[in-house]
Amino acid sequence: MDTAALRASWSDAWRALDASPDDAVLAELLARYGEAHRAYHTLQHLGECLAHLARERGGAERPAEVALALWFHDAIYDVHRHDNEARSADWARQAALDAGLAPDAAERLHALVMATRHDTQPVGADARLLVDIDLAILGAPPARFAEYERQIRSEYGHVPPAVFEPRRRQILGGFLARDPLYLTASMRTRLEAAARANLGQAVAG
Repeated sequence: MDTAALRASWSDAWRALDASPDDAVLAELLARYGEAHRAYHTLQHLGECLAHLARERGGAERPAEVALALWFHDAIYDVHRHDNEARSADWARQAALDAGLAPDAAERLHALVMATRHDTQPVGADARLLVDIDLAILGAPPARFAEYERQIRSEYGHVPPAVFEPRRRQILGGFLARDPLYLTASMRTRLEAAARANLGQAVAG
């Protein structure tokens, strides 16, 4: 997605919820996704996620909330910290309240962003779809998956290979061990086989 398409997605989501965020929120999000230390967690990733949502929209209970969760899920990204999702989720909740969303909707948005920690089974159709979309890169065509791996390595360029490589194989192996990897039927049909091929090759080294 180009910037115009991203802006349209942002506006459409808030409009669907009858809410109006401050323009400064979008400006700050765009700036965050453009930070120099990012290589994968950029507007490219956000655009890919939103494109997957457009394709899978029928599987969402509240597609506008899923869209906003995608916007915020990597809003805060610092490889030296372990609370990125929590800080991003807090920002999402506050932005939702400031824009006029009801507290229960703001809490749902917070919970959706927290689901992208990938440390527990997501609960609910929207959380399962959101997590699958965030992991869609694992089932990308081989060239894009290889680019993704290079981008992740770039973000962790400060970590020595002897530390990074076994840890990365462990993380990818954890995804490969999931059965199924994708929790929504449509994305499983589209991406599961490709993801397993990509992950198997990456874990084998």
